[in-house]
Amino acid sequence: MFNVLIADRAATHPALASRTKLALLGLSYLAVYCISLIVVVNYYSGYLRIAANDTHRVLAATITVIPFALCSVAFAFTRCSFGYAVGFYFYTLITGYLWLVNFSTFPYDHLMAWISAFASGLAFLAPALMMGAPIRQRFVLTPEAFRKLPSIILIGTVAIVAIGSFYNFRFVGLEEIYQFRSEIGFPKLLEYAIGITSGALLPFAFACFVWFRMRVRAGMCLVLLAVFWPITLSKASLFAPAWLMFLAVLTRFFEARVAVVLSLFLPVLAGIVAAACNVSGLLSYHWFITYFSSVNFRMLALTSSALDFYNDYFSTHGPTYFCQLSPVRLFVSCSIREPLSVAMQNAYQIGYFNASLFASEGIASVGMKLAPLSALGCGILIGFVNRVSAGLPASFILLSGGLLLNTLLNVPLSTALATHGAALLFLLWYVTPRSLFAEPDSMTGFEAGGEPFTTSDQDRSVDPQYAS
Repeated sequence: MFNVLIADRAATHPALASRTKLALLGLSYLAVYCISLIVVVNYYSGYLRIAANDTHRVLAATITVIPFALCSVAFAFTRCSFGYAVGFYFYTLITGYLWLVNFSTFPYDHLMAWISAFASGLAFLAPALMMGAPIRQRFVLTPEAFRKLPSIILIGTVAIVAIGSFYNFRFVGLEEIYQFRSEIGFPKLLEYAIGITSGALLPFAFACFVWFRMRVRAGMCLVLLAVFWPITLSKASLFAPAWLMFLAVLTRFFEARVAVVLSLFLPVLAGIVAAACNVSGLLSYHWFITYFSSVNFRMLALTSSALDFYNDYFSTHGPTYFCQLSPVRLFVSCSIREPLSVAMQNAYQIGYFNASLFASEGIASVGMKLAPLSALGCGILIGFVNRVSAGLPASFILLSGGLLLNTLLNVPLSTALATHGAALLFLLWYVTPRSLFAEPDSMTGFEAGGEPFTTSDQDRSVDPQYAS
């Protein structure tokens, strides 16, 4: 009787049923991710300077994660946007830290750090999820200009690839990239051009070609992204084509919010399955650790653990007050002369890795206690991005901004805006004519780029959650 009543209510209230399923999916993902963190502690406790698993610490970690886990319900009741996608990825990052801090062996105040991380997560999510009212487009590209833009990006990328190849072009194994990458020296202008093109412009062009069913040119975007690998020797360039194809498949078959959750759920679950297969002898340690270290550890857990290192370092060093940013350094003296990644390497010998806005613009810049205020400011900025992109289909936003999701987990927001092209991508969203997405059949002006994608008219319609 109870099941029949639930079914009747779901049929009567389809929106409620959809939200319930999304909330359950989010909670299932959280459970899988916590299992992943247990495996991470088993294999990487020495590298992360954390204690080994024991019943007491695992139980404490579970309890301390529960309050923030309730935030997952908010993702079921808010509309999809760029802030929604970034917010879910940052929700994962903060959850990971709230778990790992229970294993930390560093002597800083763990309780204050937990409160700071919890408050920072809420401060970012509130505006990033809630802001989204569209603003007036004072400048919009004409349909004719927009039709040419993706192809112009392709041509420009070919030129940048050709120039970059003169400075470096070599195929090396993943284990050797750090040895050779330190020898690469690009001119500053070219370095910015590579970062902006590969991080923002090519994904934007790829999303346009996918949306308007131009298979050949979409494939060319992926090929050009892959070519950046022997030029930059960056893992991000190596895996970028596969990641964009993965997002394209998810947005083809699932509603945008579900696609966001599955974009992390499925890779993390695959890592857990690989761990189980390794324990049972069905998968060799080499293949298991190759995947698990790239996805479950490097892509997610390490971004959370960065807060542990930053909290420890800046418990004995004064905040930078944003002097790590070049424009700020011109006007104020800086307590740290080298970049933050170099400071972390010198202090802990863990490699030259940057960290997200919670560590860089937060802990490093203003200290642990004021970090939530910095997170609030960053959340408001992302909320404003929701407003300038309102009216575009949610799946288009997710696909064109897909590479930025991983970038923001690993670098400061200021770096993503300038070096990785986020600011330019946000501008492109603002000036994109909405009418072309509302009336896909009117896109006859796009030149034929091969056989069309089998995308239905319903899939290509404007997401009602973005309707202005």
